[in-house]
Amino acid sequence: MLYLSSYMLGDHADRLLAMAGGAGARMAVLTNALDAIPLEAQLNFVRTKYDPLTYFFQNGFDPSLFDLRRYFGRPHELASLLRQYRIIWALGGNSFLLRRAMRDSGFDTILPDLLKRGIVYAGWSAGACVAGDLMSAVAAMDEPNVTAPGYLTTDPIETGLGLLPYQIIPHYESDHPETSAARGAVEWAMKHGVKYVPLRDGEVIIENRGHVDFLPKLR
Repeated sequence: MLYLSSYMLGDHADRLLAMAGGAGARMAVLTNALDAIPLEAQLNFVRTKYDPLTYFFQNGFDPSLFDLRRYFGRPHELASLLRQYRIIWALGGNSFLLRRAMRDSGFDTILPDLLKRGIVYAGWSAGACVAGDLMSAVAAMDEPNVTAPGYLTTDPIETGLGLLPYQIIPHYESDHPETSAARGAVEWAMKHGVKYVPLRDGEVIIENRGHVDFLPKLR
């Protein structure tokens, strides 16, 4: 099952709660899309603007932060831990850094089994971008070669997780700082004949047992 949002939980958090079994569902929050941001800047942002733990808790979830760098080369340990959760949520940030963390930790190889167990993969912005088959259009929004402490390579990854047969482009025609970049990503995808789905902030894509719903912005 998939729950992919352009920004934050989007306008359909009730659907995610239902997919995960109701209020109090345990959520593993992957933070690696933010790894290129200095730690002090991240902490200041949490203190003054947005704390993901508080945000998800206030919306009915039981969240825990996960740094995939701790599990580089240790996929079996990572799989054992993630099986204890109902939702795996990937935060926004740099899509290519998140995708590299998923590869180096083995997350991308263990995810199919987690999905078979009924665990929901979810995310916003970068967390949604990595779900598609390719990531080429997203290069108009994120730096492909970005690196951060703990990463051994800077090679850009062109393939996503392959959970959907197209690329998701978030923040399209939205009141968001990356809206202009999103428009550029859409133009690139159209020019190169790449399948894509643009999402406005508030919109959500849900996949459940092979059925895909595109849920609209409500407010």
